[in-house]
Parts: sequence; structure tokens; C-alpha cells
Amino acid sequence: MPRPFQEPIGLRVDRTAKALSRAFDDALAQAGGSRTTWLVLAALKRRAWGTQRELARELGIEGPTLTHHLDGLERTGLVTRTREPSNRRVQRVELTAAGDEAFHRLRRAAMSFDRRLRQGLPDEDVARLRELLGRLAANVAPELERLP
Repeated sequence: MPRPFQEPIGLRVDRTAKALSRAFDDALAQAGGSRTTWLVLAALKRRAWGTQRELARELGIEGPTLTHHLDGLERTGLVTRTREPSNRRVQRVELTAAGDEAFHRLRRAAMSFDRRLRQGLPDEDVARLRELLGRLAANVAPELERLP
């Protein structure tokens, strides 16, 4: 007897990732932020970056994209940028007091979302899920490296 159709695991992971991504974006929006704001503020909170280029590399985005995001964050008073006196092309980015407060507010939202996501999952299952997701990523790593 033929097996009933099962959705390919890649499609299931993709659909799940999109649903989780939308829900996470909604949680951050309710806290007055966005995923990009959260990622930039979290990176700045973790450590001081030598240059915007290093920060962009850490975030996995292009320099001009980061510049666009930093323009908005600077306009809203969450970050400041100062030019390096010895090299005017280099800008240092730092959190303001308002940026630090926004970081903590978004962190609370992210942690609350994570607790909601883990609801009903024992720690062992979460650890196993991390392992399995890592294995899936490793299985396609050679394909990802060939992409332009």
C-alpha cells in the first residue's frame, strides 16, 4: 500500500520559519521596535565595534543597508555616530540612553517570545531541536556556499 503523502521536511521548515518570523516581528512591533532595530541594538550592546563595516559584517548585511538603518536609528535618537578624527571615513556607532532603554524593552519582548515559543517543550527537546536544525543547515552548507 502506498505511503500517504508527507510534506517534504524542507517545505515544513520553511513554512514554520516564516510563521515564527512573522510572530517574532509582531512581538517586537508591539514593544515599539523591529527585528532590524533589535539586531542592531543587541550587537551594539554586546560590544563596541571598530567600524560600521565590522558591524555590518556581524549582522550579515551590506554596508549601505546598515547605513540606511543607522540613519533611522540616529533620527529617532537611539544611536549616535561619530567620525574617527584620524580617518574621517570611519564612523563609530554607540547606543544613546534612549537606545539602551529600547534595547532592554526589546530584549524583554524577545525573551517573552522565546518563553512562549518553548511552552510545553522540555529542555531536552529544545536541545535536540537545536541539534537537528544545525544538522539540516550543515546538510545544505555546500549548496549555500555555491550561491552567488
